[in-house]
Amino acid sequence: MDENPTTVNGTHIETQKKLARGDGRSAKLFSLRQKLGHKAKQEPEFRFYALYGRIYREDTLAEAWRKARSNQGAPGVDGVTFDQIEHSSGGVDGFLAEIHESLKGKTYQPQAVKRVWIPKPDGRKRPLGIPTIRDRVVQTATKLIVEPIFEADFEDCSYGYRPGRSAQQALKEIEGHMKAGYQAVYDADLKGYFDSIPHPQMMACLHKRIADRNVLQLIRMWLEAPVVERPDKRGGEPKVSRSEKGTPQGGVISTLLANLYLHRFDRAFRRGPAEKTGAKLVRYADDFVVLTKRWDDRLENWIERFLEGKLELTINREKTKVVDLRKEGVEVNFLGYTFKLADDLFRRGDWYLNMVPSDKAMKKERAELHELTNCKQCFKPVPELIAEINQQTKGWKAYFSIGYPKAAYWEMDAYIRKRLEQHLKRRSQRGFEFPKDRTIFQYLEEQGLVALSGCKAKRVPVNA
Repeated sequence: MDENPTTVNGTHIETQKKLARGDGRSAKLFSLRQKLGHKAKQEPEFRFYALYGRIYREDTLAEAWRKARSNQGAPGVDGVTFDQIEHSSGGVDGFLAEIHESLKGKTYQPQAVKRVWIPKPDGRKRPLGIPTIRDRVVQTATKLIVEPIFEADFEDCSYGYRPGRSAQQALKEIEGHMKAGYQAVYDADLKGYFDSIPHPQMMACLHKRIADRNVLQLIRMWLEAPVVERPDKRGGEPKVSRSEKGTPQGGVISTLLANLYLHRFDRAFRRGPAEKTGAKLVRYADDFVVLTKRWDDRLENWIERFLEGKLELTINREKTKVVDLRKEGVEVNFLGYTFKLADDLFRRGDWYLNMVPSDKAMKKERAELHELTNCKQCFKPVPELIAEINQQTKGWKAYFSIGYPKAAYWEMDAYIRKRLEQHLKRRSQRGFEFPKDRTIFQYLEEQGLVALSGCKAKRVPVNA
């Protein structure tokens, strides 16, 4: 056995050190990103020209691999998995070296994007594009270099898929505006946004900040990469298509490009309606709301002219609406939450802004819990099943922790206990002995179930 190995599990030790250092990003790369962001902030009209060589630097590619690996994800059209790369003859080190050489020699060509369809809560499906792991690493490396440049330009109203920003921050911003009296709301829905971004206009947005032709060519290749969709029936031919529009939702670079394209709308809104009427815009990727104290139809016309005229996008008229929360029974749904004005609990005639998990969010969580507790899980040990439920509800509660979620917590706790009671009854038909000396609530709590509401089972014996 080599006393001084140079690789471990197929990964070069030096590469592993880069992956493990701090947040995985080398100090040199971290400093570079800071400098790029600072330069962009100081000079809003500056176009960056020497970026390509920084994309295929070893520290950039090492960090790109770490990020791609941590996100997991299915393989692309080539079927290559992360485990296969790690256990190949060259390991991760060889994999990154090949990418380095192909980018440096300008021989890199992206492979096709695999399209899969993801079910939506309303029964429809949305397309998801899955690039190969190799392409995901290169896209991540590119994003590491160009993201600080565009981040310096983005408006404060944008929250989606940005470092240091979250959906909860967007929700709190909306809550603050509504409490300040901005209760006339334009609730927008863009039809197939990721699939409808025009490529020429997208490239024009990139040109405003990037002069490096090699970087622009990289991004153009990803936009124009063919999409492969597997046939529904065995033996059928895969469907291959190309489009002059769209950036496949699922690609690493897609979220940055989507934000960049709608940045035109954010900036125009700040300089126009926001300055003239005081209207507020809050956007999370392609979902956004516009809030005012008093609605003006001219604002709606401006929004629709800009989005459909200048940006060549399509507004879903069936889902887009203008509502006034001050009217009885009116509500706004955004990012899983429902906003509405409600009478206070003491019936004093006072109204307050109620912010709770939406019906759709509740239905989706119940579906997740139903799947966890279906009959296929009958032979799974109860503590193991409860641990999975706790993991699921922990993330749900962390997201739905703002506003007034207490009633939703109680409702979800009741549903979980009902599903677990049904699960235990199914197990009892297979020889499971149900405890006789305590309630089901006590038993589930002893097995580790954590209530969303924080409620504890009463310590009263069944026979007392």
